[in-house]
Amino acid sequence: METLIEMTRNGKHPEWLEKVAENEGVDLNLLIKLIAKGEVVVPRNVLRDDEFQAKAIGRLMSTKVNANVGTSADYVNVEEEVEKARVAVRYGADAVMDLSTGGDLDYIRRRIMDAVNVPFGTVPIYQAVREKNVEDLSEDDFFKVVEKHAKDGVDFMTIHAGVSKMSLERLKKSNRLMGIVSRGGSIIAKWIETTGEENPYYKDFDYLLEILREYDVTISLGDAFRPGCIADASDRAKFTEFIVLGELVEKCREAGVQAMVEGPGHVPIDEIETSVRAMKFVTKNAPLYLLGPLVTDIAAGYDHIAAAIGAAVAGMHGADFICYVTPSEHLSLPTVEDVREGVIAAKIAAHAADLVKEGQRERARKRDYEMSIARKNLDWNRQFELSIDPEKAMEVHSRRKSKSEACSMCGDLCAIKISREVLEKAKK
Repeated sequence: METLIEMTRNGKHPEWLEKVAENEGVDLNLLIKLIAKGEVVVPRNVLRDDEFQAKAIGRLMSTKVNANVGTSADYVNVEEEVEKARVAVRYGADAVMDLSTGGDLDYIRRRIMDAVNVPFGTVPIYQAVREKNVEDLSEDDFFKVVEKHAKDGVDFMTIHAGVSKMSLERLKKSNRLMGIVSRGGSIIAKWIETTGEENPYYKDFDYLLEILREYDVTISLGDAFRPGCIADASDRAKFTEFIVLGELVEKCREAGVQAMVEGPGHVPIDEIETSVRAMKFVTKNAPLYLLGPLVTDIAAGYDHIAAAIGAAVAGMHGADFICYVTPSEHLSLPTVEDVREGVIAAKIAAHAADLVKEGQRERARKRDYEMSIARKNLDWNRQFELSIDPEKAMEVHSRRKSKSEACSMCGDLCAIKISREVLEKAKK
């Protein structure tokens, strides 16, 4: 079986890829070339049917948004997680990841995946460590869970293959304040320390790729050493992992497996460009998947805003895929409403990035221009229609109605209305 990247290298493409190109507003042949080079990925398990909404992630494509859902050991409500996934997609999420760590993980994953029809991701090591203690995991356990998720139809998986004995030693020698904040990264680091063995995902990376290749699963190379606070941003440990991930991207491309790379984390606003450009350079322009980055550590309860600021800047400099952050980040498992707010914040950041992004600028600015026309004309229905969250816009507008055609902020002193009268008089 040829994977998508292999097909494009041979000048072929599946019929469904034509719809992807149409949705992106790009030429099909250009999309094929970018996939062949590994600069764009289209996560889509071979088990997916024709109704699946494939999405292109990478260079010249619109900035995509992912929403994380899933249970925890402290709170297991499957129906709520299913609803979170549905709400995330309803409000614009391009992909959903199940990060469940509590309850019947097989059942939960399948229920959530059945509820949405967009690219679906997981972190297999979470399930492995729930079935056995970290120290009891065998090397086979690392790979069996990957195969299980692939057989279920998962489209992309976060694999922390960049954690190795070498990179872990570099981390130990650093002055990092918060250590490892990646859950998957910390699990693998503990396994290495406990067993004295090398990370199976790193040591037997070629075998991992064989499993992924069989189902054409896209690998998302996890950033285990991402900085978890501003004090740790741009340290040596992070850049050490960057280099390793760059090497692994090359192996993925050689094996015919689509690959994207994950990035930080917590980064001050003036260091975001450096992080993004460095990751793009060492990975030869692999699609970049970022959590945030959060530009401050003190926005508890409002981390979705801190992340949206960082995501907009990162997108401007080349980030391709934004993982949303909710108001619950660092505090608790998110609610359904938190998911909605997180998605909307990330969508705003993604659109802000697309306004300046090569390949998407013209299309993104067309929507803003149409909004300007609607505002000029005080056309409220059109303004709602063009809004990222029409429901919220309508709800806010209706709270306090104006007696005039304007909103209740200015009423009959609406600047747009007054200036329109002045300009029309001048023209006469």
